[in-house]
Amino acid sequence: MFAPDRFGRRRAWILGAQFAMVATLLVAMGVDAVQDLALFTGLIALHNVFGATQDVAIDALACQVLPEEERGVANGLMFGAAYLGQTIGGSGVLYLRDILNQALGARGAWMAGFGLVGAAILSITLLVVVHLKEPPYPARPQGGAAGLRRAWVEVWLFLVDTKRAFTGSRAAAAGVAFALLPAGSMALSLALQSNLCVELGLSDDQIADMNLVTTILSAACCIAGGYLSDRLGRRRMLAMYLAATAVPTMYLGWKMQQFGWVMPVAADAASRPQVPAELVDALWFATLSFAVPQGLMYGTRTALFMDVTTPAVAATQFTAYMALMNLTISYTAKWQGRAAEAWGYPKTLALDAALAFVGLPLLLWMRKTPPIVQGPKTTEESPRVLG
Repeated sequence: MFAPDRFGRRRAWILGAQFAMVATLLVAMGVDAVQDLALFTGLIALHNVFGATQDVAIDALACQVLPEEERGVANGLMFGAAYLGQTIGGSGVLYLRDILNQALGARGAWMAGFGLVGAAILSITLLVVVHLKEPPYPARPQGGAAGLRRAWVEVWLFLVDTKRAFTGSRAAAAGVAFALLPAGSMALSLALQSNLCVELGLSDDQIADMNLVTTILSAACCIAGGYLSDRLGRRRMLAMYLAATAVPTMYLGWKMQQFGWVMPVAADAASRPQVPAELVDALWFATLSFAVPQGLMYGTRTALFMDVTTPAVAATQFTAYMALMNLTISYTAKWQGRAAEAWGYPKTLALDAALAFVGLPLLLWMRKTPPIVQGPKTTEESPRVLG
């Protein structure tokens, strides 16, 4: 709602958030995470708040400037880069810290790790964000009610526009339901798959190798999936990608049933059965196979939500869709863990595969971009609000 015009309504928020992220890292760099755990935790939480603010502003800018025919490949590039960025910023920094630890000592490596991440963020700020050019926006209302009263009117009009954006078209309303349903089969990307890796005896290095390969596969497929959706139809391709996630999920469930590995087994159980090598191979095959349709789906699904988002309230509407998808991930991980303990892996995986098709009918209604919602041009045109 508050968006200064001097540096661009979206760019100002992106710049501010990125500078704040760098500042929190620089402060955290000098904090002893053991002796001052509460302070360190607070700084990291604050850093994440600024990171989330940056994401909201970037998404709003993308909804505003990306033409519909480029949203698939643009979102594919964004999520592909995010996959690689998570690898570099997570495992890469930890790996680099081990090297720095030998060269600079523990304290020096700790500070250098924070400094390198901050430098990476700042490089994006200086090389990309500073040079962004936003399109011109409609002039803000002038005259009429002044000061604080006008600000409250603008807030009220924004809330009205936001409500209309979610309920004013069938596509936007269907988007809410679609975001609350599983995005295809999800077990092979959540905690159940991680638990299986440990349960079937994969070493830390093997798990790291699996994560690296799946990350690279998903990143490449994000771009390919978005590109195909731009040319062959967003909803058609997304339906195919979501349905395809069920195949490796069903395959792994069938293999686990075949080898009799049904219920969870503690890694330190006294009567732990021998893990069949073929079952470990099946886990590898299923996980890598799943990474392909999941990557194809990610950028395409986000582009579809952009299609049904009203640009005037994009920061709120699109972010709400993303928040609902995070809620879906949370409740899916929860029910899958309980289901595996109660029913075993094969039935849980079979149910997860079946749920991949539940949201597909909603794609029939997510076909049109809703009309742009606009409030009154001046506060004088809202007599009910002004009284």
